[in-house]
Amino acid sequence: MSSQQSATQIRVASAADAEKITVLINRAFKIAERFFIDEDRIDLKTVLEYLDKGEFLVGDNNEEMWGCVYLEQQGDRTYLGLLSVDPDLQQSGLGSRLMNAAEDYCRARNSTYIDILTVSLREELRGYYGKRGFVVTGTTPFPDDIQTKAPCHFVNMSKRL
Repeated sequence: MSSQQSATQIRVASAADAEKITVLINRAFKIAERFFIDEDRIDLKTVLEYLDKGEFLVGDNNEEMWGCVYLEQQGDRTYLGLLSVDPDLQQSGLGSRLMNAAEDYCRARNSTYIDILTVSLREELRGYYGKRGFVVTGTTPFPDDIQTKAPCHFVNMSKRL
């Protein structure tokens, strides 16, 4: 474990974190998704809207932010999205730490299930989440207003907590 990672705290973000969250998500997703999409993944306005509807858990050391995940409770279910780890720290275990913290956070709020959407072109994500206990539950169309370099859709996955 790097000294950066061992100094990382996982906490609930505030609106003051919105700019750092936006930069982190776009940096992480640009690496992962550039083969099928050219646009930024998110903008500051959308991050602020998400902060009004749900929470971001962030991994940081009060100076630098290295990871985040979005959670939105919907009854006894929670939508989880935008799991992002700084590209320089991917494969370090921070994504798993964020997922563990997210699951604990959801359980503490009496969620029974966590629901996620993965892009069909990112087959490695189904394996990653499958190892964490998520199962495929269906598909959802990809938004028409986002230009992609290849046809795709979302693969819906859920995990019982």
